[in-house]
Amino acid sequence: MFGASVSKCKSHMRISIFLSCYYHFPGVRNPCSFTALPGFKRSSLFSCVKSIPLGVFWIWPWFQSFGCSITSHQLVCTQASSSSSIHDEVLDQILSEKKNSSESTVKICEAHVDRLCSGGHLRTAARLVQSLRDKEIPLSLRTYNRLLEAAVEQGDFDILSQSFKCQLLSSNSVPPKSFRIIANAFEKKYDDALLLKFVKEVSELALSRIVTIMNQMIYGFGDCRQVDKALLLFEHMKAFKCEPDLVTYNTILLLLGRCGRIDDMLDQFASMKKVGIVPDIISYNTILNSLREVGRFDLCLTVFDEMRKQGVEPDLRTYTDLIDISGKLGNTEEAIRLFDEMKQKNIRPSIYVYRSLIQRLKKMGKLKLALQLSEEMNRDQSKLIGPKDFKKKRR
Repeated sequence: MFGASVSKCKSHMRISIFLSCYYHFPGVRNPCSFTALPGFKRSSLFSCVKSIPLGVFWIWPWFQSFGCSITSHQLVCTQASSSSSIHDEVLDQILSEKKNSSESTVKICEAHVDRLCSGGHLRTAARLVQSLRDKEIPLSLRTYNRLLEAAVEQGDFDILSQSFKCQLLSSNSVPPKSFRIIANAFEKKYDDALLLKFVKEVSELALSRIVTIMNQMIYGFGDCRQVDKALLLFEHMKAFKCEPDLVTYNTILLLLGRCGRIDDMLDQFASMKKVGIVPDIISYNTILNSLREVGRFDLCLTVFDEMRKQGVEPDLRTYTDLIDISGKLGNTEEAIRLFDEMKQKNIRPSIYVYRSLIQRLKKMGKLKLALQLSEEMNRDQSKLIGPKDFKKKRR
C-alpha cells in the first residue's frame, strides 16, 4: 500500500514539475533538472524539497545511488503514465485558452506543439496533434512541419510517418516544405525498402489524389538532390496503382536535365511520347534549356523544329534560349530574326534577352546594331520584364 502511494506521489510530482517548467521555462529540455532552469536559486530547491511528501526521496532518481533501484518495466510504465498525464494537462490548457484567449486557436495549438517538440516530448506532441485533429480543432501547416522536423531530429520514423499521414488526411494540399522534410529524413537514416513501404502506405490513404502526391514527392526528393530516390519512386508508380501523367514526366525531365543526365532525359522524353503523353511548352522548354546548358546546340534546333510541327507556341523562355543558342553559334542574323518575331507576337522581352543579344553583337563587331538595341532597351526599360517580375513568378 505504502509503495503504491509513493509511486503515485512520485508520478504526480514529476508531472507538476514538468508542467511548471513547461509553461515558465519552455526552452529547458529536461524539466526535472532544477540546475538547468534559468535564474534558479538554491533556496528554491530547499522550498521544493520541503514540499515533497515523506518517502518520495527514496524512489526519486537523484537518490538511486543510495541503493534504491527501479526496474525498467516500472520506469516505462511511469514514463507512459506521465506522458499521458502531460498530454491531458496540455490538451485541457489548449481548450481553456481556446475559450478565454483572444489569440486564434491555430496559434495556440502551434505554440503548445512547438514547446513540446522543443522540450524533447515528441510522442506527447504527436499524440496531442492526433487528439486535436479528432476534436476537429484546426492546425496550421507549420504545426505539422514542426512535428515532422522534430521526428527527423530524433530519428523517430514512426512519428514521422504518423505525422505526415495525419497531415495528409487533414488537408487537401500539402506544402512543398513537408516533402522536403521527408526527403531529408531518407537521405541518410533510412533505406529504399522503407521508403517504398512508406509511400505504399501513403498511397493507400490518398488514393483519389495519389498522382498529385507522388508528383510532389518525386519533386521533393529531386529538389533535395536525391535524384536516384526520385527515379525509384517514378519507376514504382504503377505498383502504387498510379499512372505517371504530364506533370510527372515534366518533373523527371527537369531533374535529369539539372544533374546533366542528358541521355536519360532524352530517353524519358521519347518514353512519354511513346505512351501517348503529348509534350507541352514546359516539356520543350526543359529539354531546350538542358541541351543549351551542355552545348548541344544542334539538337536544340531539332527539338525546336519538332515543337513547331506539334503546334506548340514558343514563349519568352523558348525565345530566350533560342536567341542565346543562335548567338553562341555565331548566327546573329537568326538571333535578330527570332528577337523580332518574339516582339511581333506581343511577347514582352526581358531585360536579359536584350543584354545577351547586345553582348553577342559587340563580340561579333556589330557595334552599330548593338548600340541601337541598347538605346531601345533604355527607352523601353519600364516595359521590360526584369528581376521583380521573375521574383513574383517564383512566389
